[in-house]
Amino acid sequence: MSSLDSKDRKILEILKMNSRASYTEIARLIGLSETAVRKRLAKLISRGVIKRFTIEYSLEGEVQAIVLVKTQMPPQTPEISSRIRSIPGVEFIYEVTGEYDIVVLVRGTNINEINSHIDKIRSIPGVASTYTMIVLRKIYE
Repeated sequence: MSSLDSKDRKILEILKMNSRASYTEIARLIGLSETAVRKRLAKLISRGVIKRFTIEYSLEGEVQAIVLVKTQMPPQTPEISSRIRSIPGVEFIYEVTGEYDIVVLVRGTNINEINSHIDKIRSIPGVASTYTMIVLRKIYE
C-alpha cells in the first residue's frame, strides 16, 4: 500500500466507515470529481488493494469467539487456514506471529454451535492446540 497517495487512503477510510458511500459523497469529502473517484476505486480494485465489499452485522443472541490456533511443526499455516475457511461460521482468519499461528473469529447462534466450530478446527491435521475467548461485547470506534 506504500504507493497509495493521500486521496486513495482517504477513499479507503471513507469506505471502511461506510461501504455504501456513493461516488458523489466520496468526491465531495475528498475534493475530487465523481469521475476521478470512480477511476481511483476501479484502480484500487484491479490492484487488489480493495479485496471485497462486505457488511458488518450483529444478530440478537449471537455468540462470537476468537480462536487462537497453534500448528504442529513444521507449520503448514496456509493449508490449515484454507481448511478452516471452509468451516461454516468462520468470519475471519488471520495468520499471525507469536505463540499462536492463526487467529479465527467464529460466529454461532449459541455456545454449542461455537463448540462445534472449535471441534472442527481441532480435527484438522496439523492443528496442535487451540485457545478460545468468547467475545463479550464489541467496542466501536
